[in-house]
Amino acid sequence: MSRNLTAYRVMATIVGVLLVVLCLIGVPLANFDGSPMWGVFDSTPTWVTPGSDAQQLGEAITTYLGVAHGWLYMIFLFSAFLLSRRARWDFPFTLVTLVCGTIPLVSFWAEHRATRRVRAEHPELA
Repeated sequence: MSRNLTAYRVMATIVGVLLVVLCLIGVPLANFDGSPMWGVFDSTPTWVTPGSDAQQLGEAITTYLGVAHGWLYMIFLFSAFLLSRRARWDFPFTLVTLVCGTIPLVSFWAEHRATRRVRAEHPELA
């Protein structure tokens, strides 16, 4: 189970960092040019100039890190699910752990919570 916990922790950290960069750097740089966004917002804050280097950087971040995050998130889900079965977590705990991987910064809390539980219930891993 030690390998499952390590794989889960590595994937949770990678996915969490990518999600923070994507949501807090990439999306604002790519989209906050004062134009409407996603058909939901009439206008966005004007932080960047359309076509500027900053906006192009935001576009690159959202394009490439967005795809990488999507694929790595699938690996995260798989590693978290394997750990949940191995550690015999109940369904609600498993579901919260999986869903928290989609929320920036909360994913780090979920990883800490899951690691603490595994170590408490399986002292041979401590």
